[in-house]
Amino acid sequence: MEPVTLIITALAAGASAGVFDGMQDSAQTAAKAVYARLHALATRRVTGRHDGERALQQHAVAPQKWSELLAAELKEANAAGDTELVSAAQEFMTLLNEAGVKAGRYNVTISGSRNVQVGDGNTQVNL
Repeated sequence: MEPVTLIITALAAGASAGVFDGMQDSAQTAAKAVYARLHALATRRVTGRHDGERALQQHAVAPQKWSELLAAELKEANAAGDTELVSAAQEFMTLLNEAGVKAGRYNVTISGSRNVQVGDGNTQVNL
């Protein structure tokens, strides 16, 4: 999945009514904390971009209507290159959907970037 699509998907999932219902207390607390971090990182990425700020705010209320504009704003703001933001989106989706993660549903493809690592337990070898 392309990084901006992952971010948009995670933001929409976190804003959905009842998304945290049915989770155990510890998982619910963790998921809410990760979503808050994800939203804060996305906010930081679009701060100063009038359309981006508005799209992020409205996306929480009507994701289908605002996803396209928010995606465009995040792309222009180089959100795909923000490893902290992409990692938060992956982590949130992992907490929400373990089965989807195991199937590779939230794998991220980053192109045109250098020295990018996403996820836990990474190893970098420079030749």
